[in-house]
Amino acid sequence: MASFFALKNVTALSDLHPNMANLKIIGIVIGKTDVKGFPDRKNIGSERYTFSFTIRDSPNHFVNVSAWGSEDYIRSLSESFKVGECVIIENPLIQRKETEREEKFSPATPSNCKLLLSENHSMVKVCSPYEVDTKLFSLIHLPVKESRDYYSLADIVANGHSLDGRIINVLAAVRSVGEPKYFITSDRRKGQRCEVKLFDETEPSFTMTCWDNESIILAQSWMPQETVIFASDVRINFNKFQNCMAATVISKTIITTNPDTPEANILLNYIRENKETNVADEIDSYFKESINLNTIVDVYTVEQLKIKALKSEGKVDPFYGILYAYISMLNIDDETTKVVRNKCFSCGYTVNEASSTCTVCNKGSSQFKSFSLSFDVLVDLTDHTGTLHSCGLTGSVAEETLGCTTNEFLAMTSEQKTKLKWQFLLERSKIYLKLILSHRARGGLKVSILSCKLADPIEASRNLAGKGHT
Repeated sequence: MASFFALKNVTALSDLHPNMANLKIIGIVIGKTDVKGFPDRKNIGSERYTFSFTIRDSPNHFVNVSAWGSEDYIRSLSESFKVGECVIIENPLIQRKETEREEKFSPATPSNCKLLLSENHSMVKVCSPYEVDTKLFSLIHLPVKESRDYYSLADIVANGHSLDGRIINVLAAVRSVGEPKYFITSDRRKGQRCEVKLFDETEPSFTMTCWDNESIILAQSWMPQETVIFASDVRINFNKFQNCMAATVISKTIITTNPDTPEANILLNYIRENKETNVADEIDSYFKESINLNTIVDVYTVEQLKIKALKSEGKVDPFYGILYAYISMLNIDDETTKVVRNKCFSCGYTVNEASSTCTVCNKGSSQFKSFSLSFDVLVDLTDHTGTLHSCGLTGSVAEETLGCTTNEFLAMTSEQKTKLKWQFLLERSKIYLKLILSHRARGGLKVSILSCKLADPIEASRNLAGKGHT
């Protein structure tokens, strides 16, 4: 297929072959890596710098481009353009690609060539939109893999450990984009990470982590609940901290934002039809989430948690902690209080009992198999410094805490429920908590219980002062 450009004397990517010289090439940038430095073996003690990007000039043709040189040259070149812009490349070196070795770390391309840029001979500049056919810009919405070649999020979760370490494609919608976190590595280099929560018709929440600055910049442009992405060649691993499968953006990955494919359009229509802006952050509390409790070590009092929440105003990321407290309110024997509810498998939200319909997914009683009974209990937690009201004790955590399933609970008499309640009331417990700032929650703090077990008295007395005492 012909390339989309209007400038003269331009060579199409489909016509490239090694040893061609004095070329001018135009393409849209569809992927880009961070600048990296490596020890220069020719000049001991100094470093060479490099970064790479991928350009496309037609639906069927795209190639990888690598640049090497001094730090100033490489950083300046990298900062001169971004993903989604069209560039003109003059005088690149055309080399034959060593497919097996190079595609281990670089995006797979249909071309048998790659381009190398040198500081002294090559030039890259951004094209004006008026210089090229507008169809070239449409290529940014075309995935580099076949549009049906992807895993649903439920498939990834279901396959679990069998996919650990595999590189696959994912089509999903963006639920939320976290704030970038910055750190210093053990070898004193600057690092960063950003967590993106994805979802589709099959799974309500799935984590994808970006570790390079270029993918983080791209992710920050995505509109939650409105953006669909096709991520080609992400790595799937088992996340030990969250005890679940997760995706990682790697140097091979190319992410297409709002892809123009039938499959992506179906998913986009799904998220638009089911968008519930007023309950979106409430749904998050019901997501199937399993945190490795061993990673939670900070002990707080109720007062310290409230102070931390005030100081964290404006932040959206959850924080975690341990609380030694009493359950001071547990209305599981009150006939007027609903303790067990139907929850939707797809999004985790409570089903409207009057209509037997999930108000988020619009799944009705004809699809009732997608609903399940789940504990949904609000409890108060009290220590010597105050009370946290309306803390969520739900799902499997509630079953483990109460020592019974939902069906076993529903079969209990009122007397049995009252007896069960008094096993916990006014008994000091060791409670692991997840806390999220929410203006709709009582006291501005949404509290979810991750684990609740009766505390060892000696351990509890040693930790009554809270933070700083473990």
